[in-house]
Amino acid sequence: MSLAHAPAAARPSLWPAAVGRVLAGGALLGAVALLPWLSGADPARTVLRARSADQNPTPAELALVREQLGLDEGPLPHLARWLGGLPRGDAGVSWVSGEPVMPQVTTALSISLTLMLGALAVTVVVAALVCARTVFLGSRRRLRRDRAGTTAAVLAALPKFLLASVLATVCGVWWGWFPSSGWEGPQSMVLPSLALGVPSGAMLGGLLDQALPAAFHEPWARTAYAVGLPSGHIARNALRRTLPGMLPQLLPTVVALVGGAVAVEKIFNIPGLGRLALDAAVAQDLPVLQTATLALVLLGVGAGVLIRALRHSLLGRPLRDGALPALHRPPLIPSRSLRWITAACALVLLVLVTAGLFRDPSQVDTVARLLPPSLQHPLGTDALGRDLLARLGHGALRTAGVALAVTAVSAVTGLLLGMAPRASAGPTEVVSTLPAVLTGLLIAGVTGPSVWGAAGAVCVVGWSPYAAQAAALVEQEQASGHIAASVALGAGRLHLLRRHLLPAVVPALLRNALLRLPTTVLVLASLGFLGLGEQPPTPEWGRLLSENQPYAELAPWTVLGPAAALVVLSVLAVTGSVLGRGKGAGGE
Repeated sequence: MSLAHAPAAARPSLWPAAVGRVLAGGALLGAVALLPWLSGADPARTVLRARSADQNPTPAELALVREQLGLDEGPLPHLARWLGGLPRGDAGVSWVSGEPVMPQVTTALSISLTLMLGALAVTVVVAALVCARTVFLGSRRRLRRDRAGTTAAVLAALPKFLLASVLATVCGVWWGWFPSSGWEGPQSMVLPSLALGVPSGAMLGGLLDQALPAAFHEPWARTAYAVGLPSGHIARNALRRTLPGMLPQLLPTVVALVGGAVAVEKIFNIPGLGRLALDAAVAQDLPVLQTATLALVLLGVGAGVLIRALRHSLLGRPLRDGALPALHRPPLIPSRSLRWITAACALVLLVLVTAGLFRDPSQVDTVARLLPPSLQHPLGTDALGRDLLARLGHGALRTAGVALAVTAVSAVTGLLLGMAPRASAGPTEVVSTLPAVLTGLLIAGVTGPSVWGAAGAVCVVGWSPYAAQAAALVEQEQASGHIAASVALGAGRLHLLRRHLLPAVVPALLRNALLRLPTTVLVLASLGFLGLGEQPPTPEWGRLLSENQPYAELAPWTVLGPAAALVVLSVLAVTGSVLGRGKGAGGE
């Protein structure tokens, strides 16, 4: 079958996606079932320590726990018994607490879904604000200059756990507007929803903002404006045209908050599913971990099916008939201030890194603990009296290098998988809701904790946003009329891939990767903070944020330095890509 004819054929087969979901879900549950046997620690000792905090159990106590849990039987009997009880609503009992698992997971899932809906509302509002200027100007045919996207880059680079700490301290403790801890009612979800939704909304809004000019440049938009149709009508149709390409990002960005909001749940003391899964993984409480993982898999699959149906309803008949016009971004003039912003960000990073390299990042001075910025310590000191400028400078290359490598591997993997939309749909839905911490625990059990083990864990789950985006763009591009014309003129698969599909997918994928670069740094930091990645005293930016987060209220400069450096790096990456795009457009 031709590469172009797949979407335009009769009703597409649903089997590839269904088989992919079953295989990916089964592989994940099987890997989780092996966790106690993959980890280097004795499962009986870990469970007993979680039960009673006993650091030195006797051999008799360990033997009794092994006998109670049946650890000598191996993973397959445990998995079989757990699967056999699910049709009856029985997920077993917790190895740690001895309580039934299903009520725990159901309660945690309901809380996480409620929090996800609140974060989704904030995400939609922030995304709308980010792209409001483009919608306003584009619907009135006044869109002339390319936007740098610095606002979206700054907001997207905000560490969620740092934003959560600031909101809890300022709005919860100082001003008393909302509860700063616990889950007692609708008011309890306001601050965590803001902490989760603002960065996610900025990321999605930035992607939508870059796609809208192409919709406003289509012939229908020019005709609608020429005949005097209201600007609101043009704006609605432009959004309907571009939203299907962005909707798949809701799956790994917003739905993943159910399992990936562990840090925010801990800061606000919310008993959600992500926190439950992490605690179960650390304690090797297998029944709880397996059931929580299954809930995440089912959520990802259900959300993926719903998003796919919504995309098809928005695109309508042109997608089914292969008559969808291709979106081509118009050549916009870069803003005059764009080069100044890029040069300023590059200069700031260069000065910080160069000045830090001439200082000792490991020198401990307990007398100089938590000193504010001064001439001697321009960024202040941390809780051990170490110079923060030195640690920032020495950690720059390692932080940027590992994050860029992980982002590149994830983006390329997502691109390759996304080129086969139906086959990759199932694995993408399954992986998109998984917290990287879970894969980090699985990989650390085999390879041991290391920076490259943490990088591998992020790559295992980090490809899903790019695969979802690539699959959506490929499906839309294959349904365009120029693809059918190329095939009619004798174009082969390689020509279609090189001349049509890749040019339609790669620029949007690159923008997505640059916006997600700070998130990659923070995920790597969270794994290192849990002992699964970069180990102290390595001066890595994400680790600086994680280590100093408890002191954010007492000594805010301990987190402002690395957070600002992360924001500057994000802005530099985004503005640099816009300048590169402008040169490319000018060269054509």
